[in-house]
Amino acid sequence: MADLKKGSRITGGERDKLAGDLRKKYDAGQSIRALAESTGRSYGFVHRILSESGATLRGRGGATRGKGAGKK
Repeated sequence: MADLKKGSRITGGERDKLAGDLRKKYDAGQSIRALAESTGRSYGFVHRILSESGATLRGRGGATRGKGAGKK
């Protein structure tokens, strides 16, 4: 992955390359939070880049309130 300085502006081809890298890792199962931590960027930045790249964002994880959830 590109060497990113925290807070530096990323534009043009560099941004496109980063978006492609992040999207591949996200599609392979990494979370937005994990990607943000590994790149030193914020959750919001990574979320925006993924959205701009056309990635289908997953829903939140954790317990759901579906039929029978939490009942024994």
